[in-house]
Amino acid sequence: MNDAITLRALALIEGTDDPDGLRKIAANARRQGNEVVARAAKLRLYSVLPSEEPGTLEYDVWQSIFALEGTLSEERGKTIRLSRTRQKISRDLEQQTVEDLVLGKQSEGFDLLVERDMGELTFEALALRHPDRFEAAILDAAKSRLSAAGLDEQGKK
Repeated sequence: MNDAITLRALALIEGTDDPDGLRKIAANARRQGNEVVARAAKLRLYSVLPSEEPGTLEYDVWQSIFALEGTLSEERGKTIRLSRTRQKISRDLEQQTVEDLVLGKQSEGFDLLVERDMGELTFEALALRHPDRFEAAILDAAKSRLSAAGLDEQGKK
């Protein structure tokens, strides 16, 4: 694709809230070899799927879950659900789940998101975006894990 078409596609993606439309855009872009547009469509899809209020920790947690599930499903060619994480959220809610995963052993989800250049969606980065919701020990652990992975506090390289 040429740059003008890519720019038009990116503008269309930014203004689209329709999950099915975003899935189609991603599939078409992938088929045409335009990974920039495919990635943008997928990231936008993951941002429109959560039913929680944008800007909240709960929204960010579900965006992260949808991103990891969607990416793994696409890579593995079958539906992947983060069943244990979903069960933990239904028992303990989002904040406690983030706390436990950030303080625990480094999770496979963290590694998978970092490897796929989505460090900003790790629970560590989410905790740092919502510092008023977490104690200092959790924020320190999040900073340390991101730093060890070569990421800044936003989860970026």
